[in-house]
Amino acid sequence: MSLLKRIEQGQAANNPPAAPGQPPGAAPAGGGGGAQDQASKLAELRMRRAAPPVPGVAQGGAAGGVDLKSRVQNKLLAQLDPGMDVTRTADVRRTIEDLYETILAEEGIVLSRAERKRLFDQIVSEILGLGPLEPLIQDETITEVMVNGPKNLYIERKGKLERVPFAFESNEHVMRIIDRIMAPLGRRVDEAHPFEDARLPDGSRVNAVVPPISLVGPCLTIRKFFRTPITVEKLVEFGAITPEAIAFMQACVTARLNIVISGGTGSGKTTFLNVLSGFIPPDERIITIENAAELQLRQEHVVTLESRPANIEGRGEVTIQNLVVNSLRMRPDRIVVGEIRDEAALDMLQAMNTGHDGSMTTCHSNSARDTLARLETMTLMAGMDLPVRAIREQIASAIHVICHLERMRDGSRRIVQISEVQGMEGDIITMTDLFVFEQTGFEKGHIMGRLRPTGLRPKYMDRIEDAGIHLPPAVFGIGERARY
Repeated sequence: MSLLKRIEQGQAANNPPAAPGQPPGAAPAGGGGGAQDQASKLAELRMRRAAPPVPGVAQGGAAGGVDLKSRVQNKLLAQLDPGMDVTRTADVRRTIEDLYETILAEEGIVLSRAERKRLFDQIVSEILGLGPLEPLIQDETITEVMVNGPKNLYIERKGKLERVPFAFESNEHVMRIIDRIMAPLGRRVDEAHPFEDARLPDGSRVNAVVPPISLVGPCLTIRKFFRTPITVEKLVEFGAITPEAIAFMQACVTARLNIVISGGTGSGKTTFLNVLSGFIPPDERIITIENAAELQLRQEHVVTLESRPANIEGRGEVTIQNLVVNSLRMRPDRIVVGEIRDEAALDMLQAMNTGHDGSMTTCHSNSARDTLARLETMTLMAGMDLPVRAIREQIASAIHVICHLERMRDGSRRIVQISEVQGMEGDIITMTDLFVFEQTGFEKGHIMGRLRPTGLRPKYMDRIEDAGIHLPPAVFGIGERARY
């Protein structure tokens, strides 16, 4: 993609004034669209007005109050080669830097080293990155970025929310950033389709909500991707899980038990699913299915499938349910679904019950027991008119282990419950807790406690041992002399 094309899709922070009768941000009358040649497009770019000032950016007094950032940015865009390939980020950045230094020298603009770097970074972010969000995305201590309209930006750091002193210029500026995220994925957000999920090139998950359903302006929520994946050792170090519990979960994955990871929003379900997927043997074929691809499987034989929304004509939608059904024809050893949230639950249960053992998925719920109720409700959404008992029998035979996570009030994420599904007693699915989190105190703003074994032997221990895995009784809190 050329630099000019990228800028036309919303890279520059400057929009032309809307013509009479056109909505804000619309192209000028007679723009010609694809019929224009590059020269006329570049001429149009050069005629665009400067955008309003951005809070925190130096002002150019010699220009009568005109924003320095916009002046330099406009002149820079006018001099850049429109045929440049913006995918070659390093080369484009060097070219921008050379032109930037030349423009400052020609206009006699004197800035301190810090101001010069800040202005340059802001301009590059507008052309190549995500504008005001760029420094937040690059900060590895931030786990989530939330945009509540153009002037209210929040982040999550160490499980706590903080407001940050960054801002967009206007609603239109936020919309340009949203379009920049959505366009490469073939997705769109507008009045007819005012919310959508997407992902950044680094894998970070994005949700966008725009007016009219958002009354505060365009909203963005970005769940950041860990550049360095969380490891088992890190989870134990953070106190999220104990070595005994992770040894049991590893045994479950290796022995091909079907696992559901449950929890609330932001509790760490996907992170833990990534960790567990690392225990899958490298010689197995894995099919992953997600709304927005964010799993970080390290095995070689992985096929990643991603759902797709309908196009502007209402056609071409590919749902999670479609992908689960299709994955059964792809000779999977394991099926890993990023999240089950609708009638796709029925197809997932059927896959688990038809020889695709070792499958894993996540689900939103309040507890391990609630997870079964959620699966039952989502199965009923398929509209198959199945008896409740038949659905519960499907769930009881398909699901072996449920691992429940919570985001605690101190911001930490912990595994608080590991339960196995034992079967049916009458019309009720029976469960047994194997590990339960026990809080022992609250010190210096941190919850103290540990995931403790309940002392019960898992029903599926024979299956684990058949896989060549021997777990000592102490893992489950059973005395060393106890016999299975």
